[in-house]
Amino acid sequence: MTTPARTALVTGGASGLGAAAAERLRADGVKVTTLDLAGAGADVEADVTDELALRQLAANIGPVDILVNSAGIVGPNAPLLDTTPEQWRRVLDVNVVGTVNTMRAFVPGMCERGWGRVVNFASMAGKDGNPNLSIYSASKAAVIALTKSSGKELATSGVLVNVIAPAVIATPMNDSTAREVLEHITGLIPMKRIGRPEEVAELVAFLASERVSFSTGAVYDISGGRATY
Repeated sequence: MTTPARTALVTGGASGLGAAAAERLRADGVKVTTLDLAGAGADVEADVTDELALRQLAANIGPVDILVNSAGIVGPNAPLLDTTPEQWRRVLDVNVVGTVNTMRAFVPGMCERGWGRVVNFASMAGKDGNPNLSIYSASKAAVIALTKSSGKELATSGVLVNVIAPAVIATPMNDSTAREVLEHITGLIPMKRIGRPEEVAELVAFLASERVSFSTGAVYDISGGRATY
């Protein structure tokens, strides 16, 4: 009897790490639906901050075995004391609450079927804290803690929840990052280069597969040696 192909939803799938992850998963035979706020280049257009829209999407597309939470924004390049409550709310709403929303919409079905993989995206900024990126750093630290907590909660369900913490990767999201900030954080990488989306996609493919079976609530660095803990 042939095992049916796994299904995946990749948020932020129109470009960058999301698009690379979707392409790599499809190469493994996974049936992938990409979601993005910018409809062009994605299979469905939706806002991860809109929980009701995500629940409707879950009803429309059917079972999802793999959830890749790649949607995110950087927010302002500014010292903490120059940031505003509105900026904090916007970044946290997309990066943290958006991740929670997709998990609340799609993980229950995984639990019912007894198998699932959730791959969240954090950042080395969430571990180290990047200067002038306090909002982004705090949001990604929250995603790491969210993953650890939910991984423990779901540990016996068959659903594994892990998080990837990349260093600087060549993606459109970094196009809006100030040059001096990029130079600083690239200089922290011992390999002395930025990463490529396809390198991160390989890690996504592993964490989304049956090849990982005894790891949940874990943080996987892909940082060219930058990670120190």
